[in-house]
Amino acid sequence: MQWVSHRNHRGNICGVDFIWLLNPNKFRKPLRTSWNEAVFCLIKSRLRAASLTEDNAFAFLKMDNPFDCITYSSFCQALHQLGLSSHPHGLSPEDTKGLWAQVDTDGNGIVDFEEFQQQIWNPKCFEKADEETILETKETQMIPQTFGFNVKDAILFPPEVERGMWPENYSLSDHAPLTVVFSPVKIPCGQSVC
Repeated sequence: MQWVSHRNHRGNICGVDFIWLLNPNKFRKPLRTSWNEAVFCLIKSRLRAASLTEDNAFAFLKMDNPFDCITYSSFCQALHQLGLSSHPHGLSPEDTKGLWAQVDTDGNGIVDFEEFQQQIWNPKCFEKADEETILETKETQMIPQTFGFNVKDAILFPPEVERGMWPENYSLSDHAPLTVVFSPVKIPCGQSVC
């Protein structure tokens, strides 16, 4: 993610837009991983907004569990109390399961303090760029792969813009919204993206 400034068709500076997806010219994390990271940062932000220290945040997430660990049910309860789930625009049960799968790194069904530190409080592990899948070919070679996007369809509005013309009195800040339909594609690492 980065901030990008630009000029419109008249040469005026249009400010700065925040973009989430970039055209990948080098390895990028899968979008799901990046989304999970954003949610974990939001969880940490809400815990800090409640003035919780690292130890208190862990205690909050484990709820009333007498053992020194976070269970899936206490994790769900904490997300609800943080206002991140149990409403129409909140995390879905599938989202919560995906987050749990990432935070429970050893897959034993509980999150101990070390996993909490590594995955939520101090997520250094998110900086790993080796979240690649490995594909075994007929020659039994291992070829690292990642997921990217192909553009299936792209449409500018108003349609005149696609022909290089700008309608008179167009009022949407002189921007032409672009609607794009993507499809996922597996890309061998090191292969250029077309």
